[in-house]
Amino acid sequence: MTLNDRDLKQIESIGTNQTVVNKQLERFKTGFPTLKIKKAATLGDGITSFDDKKIPKYISKYNSGLKDLHISKFVPASGAATRMFKMPFEFMNWYDGSDESYTKFLSDKSFYSPYFFIANIHHFAFIEDIKLMLRNYTETFDVLLQSKKYHIILNTLLTDDGLGYGNLPKGLLKFHKYKVYSRTAVEEHVVEGAMHAINKSKEVDIHFTISPDFMDEFQCHIEEVKKTYEPKYGVKYKTSYSVQKTSTNTIAVDENNEPIRDDKGNLLFRPGGHGALIENLNSIESDIIFIKNIDNVVADRFKEHTITYKKLIGGILMDVQALAHEYAKKLSTKTKIANWRKRRIVRFLKEQLNVIMPEAFESWTREQQRDYLYKTLNRPIRVCGMVKNEGEPGGGPFWVEAEDGSMSLQIIEKAQCDEKNAEQMEILKNATHFNPVDIVCSVKDFNSNKFNLLDFIDENAGIITVKSKNGKALKAIELPGLWNGAMANWNTIFVEVPLVTFNPVKEINDLLREEHQDVPIKLKEV
Repeated sequence: MTLNDRDLKQIESIGTNQTVVNKQLERFKTGFPTLKIKKAATLGDGITSFDDKKIPKYISKYNSGLKDLHISKFVPASGAATRMFKMPFEFMNWYDGSDESYTKFLSDKSFYSPYFFIANIHHFAFIEDIKLMLRNYTETFDVLLQSKKYHIILNTLLTDDGLGYGNLPKGLLKFHKYKVYSRTAVEEHVVEGAMHAINKSKEVDIHFTISPDFMDEFQCHIEEVKKTYEPKYGVKYKTSYSVQKTSTNTIAVDENNEPIRDDKGNLLFRPGGHGALIENLNSIESDIIFIKNIDNVVADRFKEHTITYKKLIGGILMDVQALAHEYAKKLSTKTKIANWRKRRIVRFLKEQLNVIMPEAFESWTREQQRDYLYKTLNRPIRVCGMVKNEGEPGGGPFWVEAEDGSMSLQIIEKAQCDEKNAEQMEILKNATHFNPVDIVCSVKDFNSNKFNLLDFIDENAGIITVKSKNGKALKAIELPGLWNGAMANWNTIFVEVPLVTFNPVKEINDLLREEHQDVPIKLKEV
């Protein structure tokens, strides 16, 4: 299809160009190549664990490193709470207070059911706000609850007639209830930052990626909570914000791979997915960057555990980074590499950075070997906290083979594999661990120059998804995921961390789990 002048102006207006769009259109026809996974990364084979005796060493390393390195927290916080409130919205739509709807309400008492939500509603952090919104209503919250008028309570929680929770991003929702106050998800990240990411100037540097529709709300809320936590922790917060760049939006097509247009004849573009945030991450100038999703937070009584493992992976990164920088600096001089040094570097890459050399490496010239080792060392490093997979949906850690026979550790989604290949699907089933719950990144070279993170993306790691718009099929491209293809050419270390560090809130009833309650509670299960 030929793009017209109007199309080209629209493409230019979002910050991209015709070449990029044409490549995307071609991708719909050719698809993305699948990856060749050799085996799952498991404990002792790609995933490392540390016992209680070794952890203090790395925590000490991390605490010492804070004197010389600038630390940041990077929090993807633009996600809407759409999925989180799917069940309450559906419940509100079919429940009308009649005997018939009440019988249906009682028919399912499982954890994610409407029954479980209502039976334990007093344990949610937003309960007092609901009561406050109903203070001028003809019936109080308790009366509505007793008279089984749950639809009115849900309307107060979810719609703009009340709290509007169904239209807010997760970051602005109250997650945790404490004795005399409640905290939002974003507020928990502010608190957490003061517990592990204090720079030498007593500054806590946090960057949030947020939806442009809620920029003012986020900024006002965070500026307000700073007033509480700066004196409490004796720190100064440096907060910054960014939105997903429109230049990372990708064109949408129909079933025949023809661009879709809206009622006004404009091309339809869609957000490029989580992977587009590599552009935002690339703008951070810090030495070390921690990454954790907005909804992965815990109440205060569990924070000590999560902070311990944040400092553990931070200390491991600092330890490995020092050696990587030392070796890269020596190789950068282009002098002849001694055999003993080559062997030491190869061992370091294999044993600590999980890099398996290409099959032809030993047959290369000394100069070729030196150049390869330098290039492999001189790139960003990520240490990922991995938890055992307890049945959660999503990707996992695998050894992936490249065309030259080398292998590297990658986070893989099922959609990146050949689903028609029984052998590959069998390997996929062998995953023992889940997507990273915490990531800490080293993004500068041995001369303290920041890497251009866009140079380390695997452009072939995108995914084509099928969605719908106005009842018609729509095909869209998701850019290589932030910790999938967007970091594919980084050096990677996987570290097992306990399940207490992984507490995402995918559905509203997840907030009833123990890790999201600051005091032990007894849930009503029947």
